[in-house]
Amino acid sequence: MTRYILPMREGGSLPVLGEADDGFKYVVKLRGAGHGKKALIAEFLGSMIARAFKFNVPEVVLLHLSGMFGITEPDQEVQELMRNSEGLNVGLHFLSGAATFDPAVNHVDELTAAKVLWLDAFLTNVDRTRLNPNMMLWNNDLWLIDNGASFYFHHSWRDPLQAALDPFPYIKNHVFLPYAHRLEEADRLMRQAITPRTLQKIVSLIPREWLEEEGSAITPDERRQAYADFLLERLKNTSIFVNEAVEQQKRTSL
Repeated sequence: MTRYILPMREGGSLPVLGEADDGFKYVVKLRGAGHGKKALIAEFLGSMIARAFKFNVPEVVLLHLSGMFGITEPDQEVQELMRNSEGLNVGLHFLSGAATFDPAVNHVDELTAAKVLWLDAFLTNVDRTRLNPNMMLWNNDLWLIDNGASFYFHHSWRDPLQAALDPFPYIKNHVFLPYAHRLEEADRLMRQAITPRTLQKIVSLIPREWLEEEGSAITPDERRQAYADFLLERLKNTSIFVNEAVEQQKRTSL
């Protein structure tokens, strides 16, 4: 990053806006915030997988922050956050002029709603709710942002194969649950749209330094394999979370 612009105080992770040496502006997710490197991994994997499914997602880049980045920021809390984030971070292309998606005003077709809901259930993303939809409208298209709350199994590192069988009851809070009436069709299309090989390739791109955890008995290679195991097993068992979503729809319609 070559130029610090300002902190972005929306949400709990406190990303910052900066400009890179390619001349583009990026929303920088900081490794020193919140859940640290795990949030970066979730953002990276979630965004890359969403792009593989042909969703509109801001371009994802790896950004290196030096100790001098943001040195002019007057807020001591933000300064400390950036000092704790020296090294490799995640940058998302800034959608200049984009408007926040408002489910009370903006609408999507039933199949699109079902596909977005399927994606978030697949990734176990708990943070696309009516109060916080994490979607933008840019150039008249729907864009998905902020996948850092995905893969919540990695906060406890329980068995990834068992975690992959989670029906994901949090889907009851999803912003598109009331509108996703073509879930079975979406499930068929989404399973056809990606291969295990593609998922493994995306996982292989996780920077090794994000997988390192001091004092942990789990090696970086084992962590990487855990993400791959989770995704591959979840892809084999999509009916588990699709059925859960259908049941949640029935409950909310009563």
